[in-house]
Amino acid sequence: MVLREHFRIKETSVWITADEKKHIEVAKEELMRQRRELERFIRWHPLFMLTLERYEFTEKEWEEMPEVARRMVKATEIFNIGPMAAVAGTLAELAVERMREAGASFAIVDNGGDIAILADREVFVGIYAGESPFSGKIAIKVKPTNAIVGVCTSSATVGHSISFGCADAATVISDERCTRRCSSNSTL
Repeated sequence: MVLREHFRIKETSVWITADEKKHIEVAKEELMRQRRELERFIRWHPLFMLTLERYEFTEKEWEEMPEVARRMVKATEIFNIGPMAAVAGTLAELAVERMREAGASFAIVDNGGDIAILADREVFVGIYAGESPFSGKIAIKVKPTNAIVGVCTSSATVGHSISFGCADAATVISDERCTRRCSSNSTL
């Protein structure tokens, strides 16, 4: 039986899906832990939260950065955008990683359209595009895999995020294998 639960902590509002309640609890604990780490880092480095451009840092700052912040920097630096653009997807990915470590083979964390998926079965992800005539008519099929797949959708017309575009929905699909390859070419 598939279980689905909504969880909210401050600005983070997620839907967590798993086969077992214990995996949902693991995800909630990980989300709280990662948020604490990120909030603590931002208290001492407020520019991290505010910049809309690539976040510049010293080697010492990199060493002090929690994993969540490092991943956010790696995910956004190639595009020369601020690390907060990757906050939702990074939190979702870390939660699903922790669920997998706890034994889950089916785990989904949807953080406002930034979705991390570990699926031992086919999963369909619908794309919501607000008032667009395509909204709800497009879906992405994620095949069973041991890799965590990310499906992240952003919009200039839906939601509260800062957008300089005009798209109803822009979706990026990746998996952790690509993330590792891309970040290994980083210019840190």
